[in-house]
Amino acid sequence: MFQLQYYNEGANKKFELCLQTDYLKNMALIKSISGIRGTIGGKPGDTLSPIDIVRFTAAYGSWLKQQPGSGKKVVIGRDGRISGAMVQGLVVNTLIALGLDVVDLGLSTTPTVEMAVVFEAAAGGIILTASHNPKEWNALKLLNQKGEFISGADGAQLLEIAASENFDFASVDQLGSYTQNTSALDQHIEAVVNYPLVDVAAIKKAKFKVVVDAINSTGAIAVPALLKALGVKDFTVLNETVNGQFAHNPEPLPEHLRGLCNEVNAQKAHLGIAVDPDVDRLCFVCEDGSLFGEEYTLVAVADYILQNKKGNTVSNMSSTRALKDITMKHGGTYTASAVGEVNVVTKMKAVNAVIGGEGNGGIIVPDLHYGRDALIGIALFLTHLAKQNKSAKQLRNSYPDYVISKNKIELTANTDLKKIFEHISNKYKKNPINTEDGLKIEFDNDWVHLRSSNTEPIIRIYAESNSDTVAANIAKRLMEDIREAAQ
Repeated sequence: MFQLQYYNEGANKKFELCLQTDYLKNMALIKSISGIRGTIGGKPGDTLSPIDIVRFTAAYGSWLKQQPGSGKKVVIGRDGRISGAMVQGLVVNTLIALGLDVVDLGLSTTPTVEMAVVFEAAAGGIILTASHNPKEWNALKLLNQKGEFISGADGAQLLEIAASENFDFASVDQLGSYTQNTSALDQHIEAVVNYPLVDVAAIKKAKFKVVVDAINSTGAIAVPALLKALGVKDFTVLNETVNGQFAHNPEPLPEHLRGLCNEVNAQKAHLGIAVDPDVDRLCFVCEDGSLFGEEYTLVAVADYILQNKKGNTVSNMSSTRALKDITMKHGGTYTASAVGEVNVVTKMKAVNAVIGGEGNGGIIVPDLHYGRDALIGIALFLTHLAKQNKSAKQLRNSYPDYVISKNKIELTANTDLKKIFEHISNKYKKNPINTEDGLKIEFDNDWVHLRSSNTEPIIRIYAESNSDTVAANIAKRLMEDIREAAQ
């Protein structure tokens, strides 16, 4: 076991990111600002075992009851994972045992649960999803009464409650209640369709032909329902059985989307759409089967927003500089945040951003809600595409062309990240360096960002340039530096 120190911007407080792992698939438990995440099976304390699920749910419920004026209602929803029903049962009954009233959305999406917390005027919410992680993983993603992820300070308090097991369960006469809500997705889609910058008439007129990769999860429910509401009649859904048996690695990266690319090409479709299992990440495929690029999902949507609403933008510092270029073109100010949705949201509020998100295909439209949401992303992108009267490929070619090389190195139990980052900082001390979130080094117009992941026991190495060869070489050089420092 080892501990890393993670600084959550906005909370201005240290939040320990505890990682326990021996790098076997069935042996991992991660506690971070992204929630309580782990693999199913194995020993308590090493994995997301039933005991750990109950303990952390009880800690969250106990923390929730301490919040002033928060009430007793908690919204939960889950993606299509194999372990989802099992985890759901444990979470629901633990909350009821604490005297909290559960509103269960059943199979749902992360943004739907976030919005439902507000719809229900609830005290908080829990999303049961490990997002882009493979099928053996699951997680508890924790929300406050605004339907936003809890802060680093709140997370630290929650971990203290879990460690002390300071729980006070309700007496038999004070147990909480259980109800189901089957209309939350409809409310979510209605809000998207009625968003002022979504133009349903333009989308209908374009008569888009679309192929969707729903990766055997709740995107198979949500995305078709949205497309129908937007007037898209001609669409095909790949991997539409919601069983958690992911047809490929569920992270929407180029190497995992070859099937979607081939199908778009074969069907002569206008567009391909891929989402992750909980539908908060989004990427597109152009009509020729090439990838629009997950980094450019936010760029394209921001371009459309900024054409109609002047203002500022935010993305995390691992995201493409193309968003900065587009923002400046429209007269706005771009600001980078630390990685993590809660950090992006905090920065967006600080600079009054009109659009923000992350380069992994996460779109945050603040006047809808402060959460990554693939559904509003789809609606705005289709509107933009229809109004531009361009193909997806032509739209992509209209943006600055940068390439990000994304790499990772697995951490071992004796890894001293502080030592590694100090070594590299000293080596590149003549370059501009940002240590707000890991280590970001600039090389003229190129950059590289090194940081420990919030969701996996790894170091991520992202490098960007206008040349794929240069980006790959920068990443390779820094990976060699990491290995050198580790030795």
